[in-house]
Amino acid sequence: MSAQGISRNLVSYSDAGFSRFLRNAFLAAAGYGSEELSLPVIGIADLSSDFNPCHRQMPELVENVKRGVLAAGGIPFVFPTASLGETFLNPTAMLYRNLLAIETEELIRAQPMDAAVLLGGCDKTVPAQLMAAAVSDIPVILDVVGPMLTSSWRGERLGACTDCRRFWARYRAGDLTDAEIGDVEGNLASTSGTCMVMGTASTMAAMTEALGMMLPGGATPPSPSGERLRHGTATGHRAVELAREPILPRDILTTEAFENALHVLAALGGSTNAVVHLLAVACRAGVRLTLDDFDRVSGDTPLLVDLKPSGTGYMEDFHRAGGVPVLLKSLEAALHPEHVGVTGRSLGEQLAGTQAPPAWQDVIRTTKDPLGPPGALAVLRGSLAPDGAVIKTSAASSELLVHEGPALVFDSPEDAAQRLADPGLDVSEDHVLILRNAGPVAAGMPEAGSLPIPKRLAAAGVRDMVRISDARMSGTSYGTVILHCTPESAVGGPLAFVRDGDRIRLDVPARRVDLLVDTDELRRRRESWRPPDLPVRGWRRLYAETVLPASLGADLEFL
Repeated sequence: MSAQGISRNLVSYSDAGFSRFLRNAFLAAAGYGSEELSLPVIGIADLSSDFNPCHRQMPELVENVKRGVLAAGGIPFVFPTASLGETFLNPTAMLYRNLLAIETEELIRAQPMDAAVLLGGCDKTVPAQLMAAAVSDIPVILDVVGPMLTSSWRGERLGACTDCRRFWARYRAGDLTDAEIGDVEGNLASTSGTCMVMGTASTMAAMTEALGMMLPGGATPPSPSGERLRHGTATGHRAVELAREPILPRDILTTEAFENALHVLAALGGSTNAVVHLLAVACRAGVRLTLDDFDRVSGDTPLLVDLKPSGTGYMEDFHRAGGVPVLLKSLEAALHPEHVGVTGRSLGEQLAGTQAPPAWQDVIRTTKDPLGPPGALAVLRGSLAPDGAVIKTSAASSELLVHEGPALVFDSPEDAAQRLADPGLDVSEDHVLILRNAGPVAAGMPEAGSLPIPKRLAAAGVRDMVRISDARMSGTSYGTVILHCTPESAVGGPLAFVRDGDRIRLDVPARRVDLLVDTDELRRRRESWRPPDLPVRGWRRLYAETVLPASLGADLEFL
């Protein structure tokens, strides 16, 4: 029988007895007795950081997880990992998702623990933890800090971060003064927690629950609530049970699990970032998942949840209506009921005790009375994106889903920011804004794809335009934005060859996005093209040299 508990993963001193002796000596100095050290060891990843305000109440959550571990007869060992605060990392937190995944994977493998609880929340932390869990040889269970509560400004309910973008657009258009936007700034994020709309953090929390890697009901309790803490306690308790009767992540992260998660993603109108993240997790789990699977499932699944940016509500409304368990009940006929997650019970057994969407609420709809039609997410191909691109149709303008117009090209996010703010920019609302050099290799794939409306047009009342890039956009964003164009421009994808004035045709119903330039002209442009320089050193160099395309999850090739 392999070593258990604190005797796992001994330091290599060429003498296992000495290694155990030395480890126990240092633990004795930390106040641990031999009786404690005979218990199952539960590692708890703590992502507290002053650079991540969303995780402000994580220390309290950690204490409740520890309480659950102790109550179940285990011993908790808390360890830190990097904490990826979405608004605090240059150029983008996405550049460091894979780094956190590596760190978490290696610490689970290297340190002595019988099971692990991974606590995340802010956008890229949960995907990284799922990626690490997928290749772990001990049981892993996830929990999150939970969403913020909403606030208000001048009687209008609001919250981060769809409303951040809406009010900033109004400010750029001249509708709000400096003093007014300052007041709004102080009310958008008034509690701890992640964005309280169906952005990436909320989407990935829901995906984790749908995959079966989280205890039911964990995706939605607000960060400041007692329910959030109680869920943490239950998570710690369950981790000890998993240490004694292991269910490994590889047993949970199956094809059926991902199919269930895709139905939930479509019904939520979830973040397009989930496409890249789920592809990465599936690849590590050995599950064949492709862009076509997202389009297929989305095409069969109506929009059922009324949350911004696809609807009008917030996460606390979703939680009060029953959260992910009630949504799963609404989707039950389309799901794989035999799937077993960290609970040890099949999804069918769980849903047998879950009520259908209650009549008193209208946040979670039924498939017979949906909020919107199927296809909240669509995958496009064509001469501008041969290997695929994505659009969140539920947050787009219906009149722009079929559109043809001239290109206006920006060579970097910085170029776009400078020129779009110029009131003298020669642009019309029929233009298609093209951003390149913003994919994984070129820039770490920042959330730059939701380009702002040119200042002159915004002031004239234009609220949406077709925008196309190899970047991502925040799950809190809205608009007719085509993202993740693959191959990206930095490796010679078609975006690299677009010039101002070229005609671009978008046809979402036909799943097409095309550059209307003849092949001979494109060949000439390709012959004169040179790739951009790679970063000089460090993580950015390793990332740029080994990252896979967005259509494969943007993980590192050697992983």
